[in-house]
Amino acid sequence: MWWLMTSRKWTAPRPINVYVIEHERGLVLFDTGQDRDSVTDPHYFPKGLSGHLYARLARFTIRPEETLTEQLRGIGYEPHQVCTVVLSHLHQDHIGGLAELGQAEILVSAREWAGLDTQCPEVNGLLERHINLPGLRWTQVTFAAVDDVTISPFAAAHDVFGDGSLLLVPTPGHTPGSLSMLLRQEGMAPILFVGDLTYDLEKLTAGRVPGVGERRALLESTHEVNQLHRMYPDLVILAAHDPAAASLLAQALEARFAS
Repeated sequence: MWWLMTSRKWTAPRPINVYVIEHERGLVLFDTGQDRDSVTDPHYFPKGLSGHLYARLARFTIRPEETLTEQLRGIGYEPHQVCTVVLSHLHQDHIGGLAELGQAEILVSAREWAGLDTQCPEVNGLLERHINLPGLRWTQVTFAAVDDVTISPFAAAHDVFGDGSLLLVPTPGHTPGSLSMLLRQEGMAPILFVGDLTYDLEKLTAGRVPGVGERRALLESTHEVNQLHRMYPDLVILAAHDPAAASLLAQALEARFAS
């Protein structure tokens, strides 16, 4: 809070990444980005002290062609083709495309969803009127204990399709219910989507955690991710706001198609 109220300069611009996975069961999204209404609608954010904090936290630039729908169309898809959405957490720069995805099943951790029932959830970054929209199909995920040596740093997981290709694991810290998703596909390096656990892979590897969140939980989740990385040196770790993520993903895809 002290940092938020006293800072005098902005960081360099960072992306808001939405990841698209082609699965035989249908198209999957990891996170949904930022709603363009947040820069065009003066009533999008709360007023008063909460609104002041949101204005201090970030400034957004979202052009008409950068909405979720237009970005999907740019790679040959329509929103109605998305069957499953996985949300790393419920902050407003991850839930912005929900209104465009009324046909999809939306997965969020039960612990994260419980944050909506707290007093003044917007103070914790949860804008309920942009989350709990009519017509959406929500599934609250709980993590079952697993005895799986292939993900041994994590003692619990949720298998999205039951085929081991997409595993959700709890990585609390940035928010109490934050989760990550491990993608495993034959002939390709495993990929771990970590949301806002880090903003920079180099800092993650060094064990340095962001300032937003609960530090002890962030350190524990970072330790588990780094353990998994040591198990799989070719593991590709993709964060929501890491400027290097796009090139890391491109390299992984090139390696797959070159093999």
